[in-house]
Amino acid sequence: MANQTRTLTAGDNCVITHTSAGPRAAAGDSDECRIVREMLSHLGDKWTLLAILCLSAGPLRFNALQRAVAGISHRMLTVTLRKLERDGLVERTVYPESPPHTEYALTELGVSFTEPVMAIANWAIAAQPDIERNRTLAGAQK
Repeated sequence: MANQTRTLTAGDNCVITHTSAGPRAAAGDSDECRIVREMLSHLGDKWTLLAILCLSAGPLRFNALQRAVAGISHRMLTVTLRKLERDGLVERTVYPESPPHTEYALTELGVSFTEPVMAIANWAIAAQPDIERNRTLAGAQK
């Protein structure tokens, strides 16, 4: 295996504990570790990612967002938006018109969340040939 350089951050302390028997991976229980786990959970949730990517183009009404996020149910979009609103990534604005309408938009924090989302997406696209080759090799070894 070739030498690889890793940049370690404070988040490393949330999962690795160094013991006399060697490193042990376990979720930490500090506030920092909790928020790292929660944000990684957001990154791993396809509905969250798709909603954020759709909203990155600009504010959308609920039904427009539901059409943009192919396959999401009304209930799942409602749950996803509430979770994103609770965390301050999405802002909900109700316009008192007749009939009233509601619009969803990324907050400044939500916009900043698109950076790690896109970094992972770009990594996956760049790594796809290697991943496919490894999958083919693993399948051939069965």
